[in-house]
Amino acid sequence: MKQFNWKLASMLLAGIGISKLGDFIYLIAINLIVYDITGSAAAVAGLWIIGPITSVITNSWSGGMIDRKNKKSIMIWTDMARALGVALIPFLGSIGFIYAALFLISIAKALFMPASATYIAKLVPIQSRKRFNSINSLVASGAFIVGPAIAGGLFLIGTIDTAVFLNAASFVFSAVIIWLLPDMDKELKSPSVQTSAYETLRDDWKQVIAFGRREAFFISVYGCFQAFGLFSLAMDSQEVVYIQDVVGLTEADYSFLVSISGIGFALGALFITIVSKMLSIKQLMGYGMLLTAAGYLIYAVADSFMMVVIGFTVLGIFNAFLSAGYQTFYQNNVPVEIMGRMTSVIGVIQSIAQIFLLIGIGVLGDLFPLRYTIVILAALNLLLSLYVCLQLLKPGKQQYFSETTSS
Repeated sequence: MKQFNWKLASMLLAGIGISKLGDFIYLIAINLIVYDITGSAAAVAGLWIIGPITSVITNSWSGGMIDRKNKKSIMIWTDMARALGVALIPFLGSIGFIYAALFLISIAKALFMPASATYIAKLVPIQSRKRFNSINSLVASGAFIVGPAIAGGLFLIGTIDTAVFLNAASFVFSAVIIWLLPDMDKELKSPSVQTSAYETLRDDWKQVIAFGRREAFFISVYGCFQAFGLFSLAMDSQEVVYIQDVVGLTEADYSFLVSISGIGFALGALFITIVSKMLSIKQLMGYGMLLTAAGYLIYAVADSFMMVVIGFTVLGIFNAFLSAGYQTFYQNNVPVEIMGRMTSVIGVIQSIAQIFLLIGIGVLGDLFPLRYTIVILAALNLLLSLYVCLQLLKPGKQQYFSETTSS
């Protein structure tokens, strides 16, 4: 068996990590810029809708294009497009122009994500993916912790524009690192398309649906993971209101709790990185999902600062298990030939569900006490995790969790 080149993996992780670090700096900066221009909370809230809407529009057609084109080139050009879009924002005085720039940036990100997922699956052999994904989770948690801190420091010593330009530079740096990586699509031949764009799109979706029908076990487990993520997102979207108005904590407490969750995720990812050979994919998925659900349930019934700390710590640590386990499960079971299409179709479904769920929880929060809504969502996550654990224990499904052969 050929030894995997971890130097290349480190370069890829550095490129992705720098890009994610820039995302967190940009996230804080753009919220402040829009609020400074408009003074409107609704205008700031609109920023959070752009991503899901763009995902629905872009992911409906982009997957087939990504599968047929060079993934490395797509990653480089979308990084450069994001750098240009972000760099222009300080010069756009109109909220309409800023929204338009954000829309284009979101399109680039919607192309980058499935392209990078497919590139990772091609670069990293199956026996090394679990450890790679655990390190990737560690990188993501580091960006989550360090990004806002860097943004805060830049606001103190400079201006918001300084943070934005640094963000643009981070995308350029990421593109340069990716440019140095090997081309995994050298043998890829772009077939001449004899059919219309509509027919090509229809055939792409048919292939994804056919794969889903053929691999019902994979879809049932991965679908539960996606639903788990949506319920978690719905709870996260009400986090500030819940912690301050229901539990009765302060803004400073909330800031500390978010840091605790991020540190917990980093510690969990570090632990997996060290002992990855001792943990199976099943264990990462099962323990990760069940104990993350337990963390959310502790948080949902909490009536004190210490209970919320315990809940956030537990869900932070085991969310790292969950992330590494399901990324590896996905990479090992979806053929790279249709991975772009699969990732994009899942993105469309996820974004539509996300829009309706976020609107729904906002309405429910006005009709019923928020505590009830959070407890119900946490309980649903616990039920999903128990169902997945039962699925993982089914006999005759070991091929879905193998770390020696590719699907």
